[in-house]
Amino acid sequence: MGPSVAAVVVAAGRGLRAGGNLPKQYRQLAGEPVIRSSLSLFAWHGQIGAVQTVIHPDDRGDYEAAAKGLRLLAPVPGGATRQASVRAGLEALSARAPDIVLVHDAARPFCSAELVSRAIVACGETGAAIPALEVTDTIKRVDADGYVAGTIDRASLRAVQTPQAFAFPALLEAHRRAAKEGREDFTDDAALAEWAGLKVAVFAGESGNMKLTTDEDFAKAEARRIASLADLRTGNGFDVHAFGPGDHVWLGGLKIPHDRGLTGHSDADVALHALVDAILGAIADGDIGKHFSPNDPRWRGAPSDQFLKFAVERVTKRGGKVAHLDVTIVCEEPRIGPHRDAMRKRIAEIAEMAIERVAVKATTSEQLGFTGRKEGIAAMATATVRLPWSW
Repeated sequence: MGPSVAAVVVAAGRGLRAGGNLPKQYRQLAGEPVIRSSLSLFAWHGQIGAVQTVIHPDDRGDYEAAAKGLRLLAPVPGGATRQASVRAGLEALSARAPDIVLVHDAARPFCSAELVSRAIVACGETGAAIPALEVTDTIKRVDADGYVAGTIDRASLRAVQTPQAFAFPALLEAHRRAAKEGREDFTDDAALAEWAGLKVAVFAGESGNMKLTTDEDFAKAEARRIASLADLRTGNGFDVHAFGPGDHVWLGGLKIPHDRGLTGHSDADVALHALVDAILGAIADGDIGKHFSPNDPRWRGAPSDQFLKFAVERVTKRGGKVAHLDVTIVCEEPRIGPHRDAMRKRIAEIAEMAIERVAVKATTSEQLGFTGRKEGIAAMATATVRLPWSW
């Protein structure tokens, strides 16, 4: 069994230099807040046991919207400096006392799961480790008048990134000591650790692990995020359930009054079942029966929203996004029209996507076939998914 690992995501800064009236960590990047990428990275990483976010109290609403659906600890308020905010996150984790803690800036949305894994390994070997890149540009020292005062040898220079990884007890003690001595001027945790006498190792960072600061950074990041999800996939799904005794049906995540129910092992929500198969088809991951067998008693009467959440999570874990969902419900009754927008809203909530990316349509079969004879309901669905490109 490996070491216990937690992450602190620092998101308490105001970060308005990037433009707009929102802190940069809550600005939209390819349709989602910047911070969500960092939160998702750690929430889904198999080695991270807890994710502690540090936020500004005024940003609670924006944070809750960005973090929706992710398994995270309750956020804690940050301090007047980055250092104070990190210390607040560490103190919040102190009861858990993980072996290793990773500290990451929320405004670095392109960090990979591989870099996180390397950080954990490096910290396990050294006790403190930070990702860094060799400096490739020539570095000049400039005087107060704007003239070159000298050229710095770049051979020993490194550009430092996050997440920075430390043995948790040592970093917490260093932060407590710095606060006690009135030192609040450290710009990163490595500098504080050095001051406290810890030896900090360096491991290879990632050139793409950029920090978003200016409007130009956001423009580049937007283009990069769209390009990174260039693998466009489409999947189809179909399902059918027969009518049986009951006083309601579940359709599109809604309980709709009816003089009969739908029979099935779960709640028999034919619309959500078709959508699940469409999403799984888009990523070539089997079908609903593979993951939720009708022979498994765990799923008897189970609400189908958990199946749809599961399918969306399968996409998210691959670094992708569900871009659009379209379902057509085929039945003579009940009437779908009065419930269409409520279904769209509910499906969007379950899948954690904008309602304008969800379509619900309905048709009859002109009294032909089993649906025409009012023996059951059918549904057909299409899912459009974006994944990182790979061969």
